Amino acid sequence: MDELHITSPANPRLKHLLALRRRRGREAEGRTLVEGYEELTLVLDAGVAPETIYHCPELMADPGTQLALVERAAAAGAAVIRLGRAAFEKVAYREGPDGFLGVVRAPDRRCADLALPAVTPLVLVCEAVEKPGNLGAMLRTADAAGVHAVVAADPVTDWGNPNLVRASKGTVFSVPVASDPTDAVVAWLERTGTPLVAATPEGEVEHTEVDYTGPVAVAVGAEKHGLGPALLAAARHRVRIPMQGRANSLNVATSAAILLYEAVRQRRAGS
Repeated sequence: MDELHITSPANPRLKHLLALRRRRGREAEGRTLVEGYEELTLVLDAGVAPETIYHCPELMADPGTQLALVERAAAAGAAVIRLGRAAFEKVAYREGPDGFLGVVRAPDRRCADLALPAVTPLVLVCEAVEKPGNLGAMLRTADAAGVHAVVAADPVTDWGNPNLVRASKGTVFSVPVASDPTDAVVAWLERTGTPLVAATPEGEVEHTEVDYTGPVAVAVGAEKHGLGPALLAAARHRVRIPMQGRANSLNVATSAAILLYEAVRQRRAGS
């Protein structure tokens, strides 16, 4: 396996990696960064081949075993570059890097690009969610719950944000994702015959009182303001999650998890 070895943190090749930390750089390149052994393993398991994999054996917990991931990436077509510790720590975006960093094509789909199953699709819609960590957490839940697609309506951040990729543990590459303006998302749901269940503290019924066993999209809104009027108006059901405390809403990722697993519970009970 041929590989380039870079030891200097001032090497001009590293500037490209630093540029991908910024949204402008990611959108210009159509690429993003995936850092971490576990995350890159999931990316490869999802059938996504990194274009380049950077590795630093000095930072690996078990180089003798983990270097097999580098060989696997190379076999999938990735260019391989070994970095010295100082060089790797310069381009790493997480504390305590483990010696693995990949450049991959960023997820970039519209709703029209998604292929839902013909029977009982389950979709999560996230409107104007700001924090990459919340979107990443929702993707992990979506992956675990078997959600068929996650759609960002009026997105504030991009699916390739490295902090989102990290928070998702790489599941942004295993769950189909898309971004579109809210009106385009509403039109797509209508076109695909996918009824909408909207989460809001002012919901008419509790979230357990509606049927999720058929085709359904669950919608959650921005951390501060919740769902906008277009999605609320388009919803077949507006549901609330019962709460006994003084706060009038849960964290958006928690709300999404509660709703999705109610759908999982109902679907398992009916199978």
